[in-house]
Amino acid sequence: MSTLPEAPRTSAPEPIRVATAPAPAATAALPVQAEEIAFDIKNFSMWYGQRQALNDVTIRIPAKKVTAIIGPSGCGKSTFLRALNRMHELTPGTRLQGSLRHFGDDLYGPGVEAVEIRRRVGMVFQKSNPFPTMSIAENVLVGLRLNGVRDKAVLRERLEQSLRMSALWDEVKDVLGRPGTSLSGGQQQRLCIARSLAVQPETLLMDEPCSALDPIATAKIEELIQTLRESYTVVIVTHNMQQAARCSDRTAFFYMGRLIEFDETRKIFTNPGNPQTEAYVSGRFG
Repeated sequence: MSTLPEAPRTSAPEPIRVATAPAPAATAALPVQAEEIAFDIKNFSMWYGQRQALNDVTIRIPAKKVTAIIGPSGCGKSTFLRALNRMHELTPGTRLQGSLRHFGDDLYGPGVEAVEIRRRVGMVFQKSNPFPTMSIAENVLVGLRLNGVRDKAVLRERLEQSLRMSALWDEVKDVLGRPGTSLSGGQQQRLCIARSLAVQPETLLMDEPCSALDPIATAKIEELIQTLRESYTVVIVTHNMQQAARCSDRTAFFYMGRLIEFDETRKIFTNPGNPQTEAYVSGRFG
């Protein structure tokens, strides 16, 4: 019986190798600059006697930005603002707990003087309060004189600088000897801002600075706030939600002593994350 010859064995074909370009070297990600924090506040609560005004507030307020504090009357907005420069200590029976740091420094640490804190953290009140017995120039320079500054050249320089920064210099440079109370309401408020800026604070607090002003004066203050953000951290309390939307980078909504939401202003007013915030900014209460 014949057999067929076996077919010759052949090795498997070599795989075709395609030359590939070397993979690009991994590039390091560009470092993201961390946002500087002006106020780092953790679990902060405050009482006036037996009444609790603030309840467990935790918030990080960025530096050289405008932060608006909004909420209905009695929600703790102004109390919170006053705690930022220890102004509440002027009210008897006040107590607090929690941590409040300003550029890393404990504002309530042992040995920290309230006077020094108020130099670093200036305050502009709802009602303009120029000193009635002082001239325009004296109103601006009073803080410097109280801090021992006597050099006339320094005082002149700081006077003009502060009035320019408050957008008032061109209006009063020829009448600096007149009483501060001779100015209009809007000018008086800008004079008070100049007085705060003269001592070169790091932060400026504003407690409803436009509530008593007409629309033209309000527009000037709002324009000034936009200029100040380039050099200062600004925290403003306002009942005017349109003003908060126009002026601020971040907005915090307070209700019944609690911080309900804190985010970029655009998001707070267009897409808030909390139903209470949405109800407030849409006008359903408050």
